[in-house]
Amino acid sequence: MNPNDVVTQAKTKFANTITHFEEELKKLRTGRAHAGMLDGLIVTAYGTPMPLNQVASVSAPEAQLLQITPFDPSSNIEAISAAVRDNQSMGLNPSDDGRVVRIPIPPLNEERRRDITKQVGAKLEECMIAMRGTRHEALDTLAEAKKDKDISEDEAKRLGQQIEEAMTQAKSQAEATARAKEQEIMTV
Repeated sequence: MNPNDVVTQAKTKFANTITHFEEELKKLRTGRAHAGMLDGLIVTAYGTPMPLNQVASVSAPEAQLLQITPFDPSSNIEAISAAVRDNQSMGLNPSDDGRVVRIPIPPLNEERRRDITKQVGAKLEECMIAMRGTRHEALDTLAEAKKDKDISEDEAKRLGQQIEEAMTQAKSQAEATARAKEQEIMTV
């Protein structure tokens, strides 16, 4: 492997980790309804566990309301309601009228906002752990290449600095994203 590819590969992994972190943050409640809140929700439809987006469409017609329109209301509406109700981490109580499921989004109280902010911190830490693992892997690859005399001492040092700079940049981006999400959650 070309040593320059190690840096490029590390940068790509850092970017993928940040993207995953941002996707995880979208699932957290902020007090406003958005369709991404239900991403990852699994519904048992036709006797098979399926992602919600494969059995229904989700929209947010109002700031405090989510609306789920099943593709086949006659057989899936109860399963969708049950899946939302049974997901304790969301704490939502859906109601259906036989055609659509409506989920009122209650306003967050101060205690719940702090709990969600702690979840942001935990997800940030998971992101940082993944990035540190990527950095460690890249630096080990460079050390191996240096040991095998594939690259010089100076080149290994220069590439190591590039990896550290990419790590610092990715870390500051993740922290900025987390701060923005915390600000959004704590805003009443």
